[in-house]
Amino acid sequence: MRLSVRVFILGCMAPLLIFIGGCVKKKSDSADLTRVAYIINGALGDQSFYDSGQQGIDRLARDFEAVSTTIETNFDSAKYPQALQSAVQWNAGVIFVISYGFEDLVKEYADKYEDIIFVNIDTVVENSRKTITSVDFIEEEGAFMAGAAAGMATLNTAIPGINEEKLIGAVGGDKDPVIDAFIFGYEQGARYIDKDIAIERIYAGTWEDPVRGKQAARQLFSQGCDVVFQIASLTGSGVLEAAAEEGLYAIGVDSNQNGMQPGSVITSDLKNIGNAIYKVYSAIRDGTFKTGEVLEYGLAEKGVGLAIDDYTRAILPAQDIDRLLKIESDIISGAITVEKFQ
Repeated sequence: MRLSVRVFILGCMAPLLIFIGGCVKKKSDSADLTRVAYIINGALGDQSFYDSGQQGIDRLARDFEAVSTTIETNFDSAKYPQALQSAVQWNAGVIFVISYGFEDLVKEYADKYEDIIFVNIDTVVENSRKTITSVDFIEEEGAFMAGAAAGMATLNTAIPGINEEKLIGAVGGDKDPVIDAFIFGYEQGARYIDKDIAIERIYAGTWEDPVRGKQAARQLFSQGCDVVFQIASLTGSGVLEAAAEEGLYAIGVDSNQNGMQPGSVITSDLKNIGNAIYKVYSAIRDGTFKTGEVLEYGLAEKGVGLAIDDYTRAILPAQDIDRLLKIESDIISGAITVEKFQ
């Protein structure tokens, strides 16, 4: 049975019965591993972080005959407990959760519902029973690659629109440790190319407002930045639009966004949420999964990386792309050390 159900949490708590194919499912005494919930603190449609995770969820339905439900809470804290309770009463055996803002609730539910596998995505969350598995991405490695690409571009005045200043930018959705880790890696990568490259940053203060993203990018472009890295989910689509309108350049994030504004997006810093979800669920189904682990996915594990395609090749010269691939290889081998954000 292949079925995917998206659940939208409304403003009040109603009796949690989920109707699927004419049947009413209630919470059973033993969770069913073929029933997978994906709970996100934001919403789908960002063409980035959350959508990457959904792609992985969709693959589970196709390859494992899993039934899935996606619960979007739209950054509304009142909906976080409702989302978790809805997944439990839907009888999810596995819950993948992006828990920014409700980590303590996830801990409580993982302690209470011992038969459910909880997998926290993108941060490390540990409950008292130590049963939550966390998937932690090494953002600094992917962002180092993005910074190296930006550094190469800003030094090459033969690229249309590139000025003589060694100045690049970054727009974060908000200030938090994950975004600061991205920027930390981005700075390292740019300065690996040229130690005198300067980096300006702006935090938009929202993850879901492309207009704010566009305003932030235009501010950076007006200051002399010719490449701006967006790390802002849906807000970041405005950064890409601003680059196209200004005849300048952006770098996408999480998913391959190179084609969203062709000729203006140099590359994208991939965070392969969907691949991680698929890999973890595969281990659950084949019996090799261990609860309570912290799984780190960097360049070597293909958890992060650059999207280099025809859009990239239309902007960067071949020697720069070859150098990027060499940098990636050197990071994986340990010849280049990428410092982690503390």
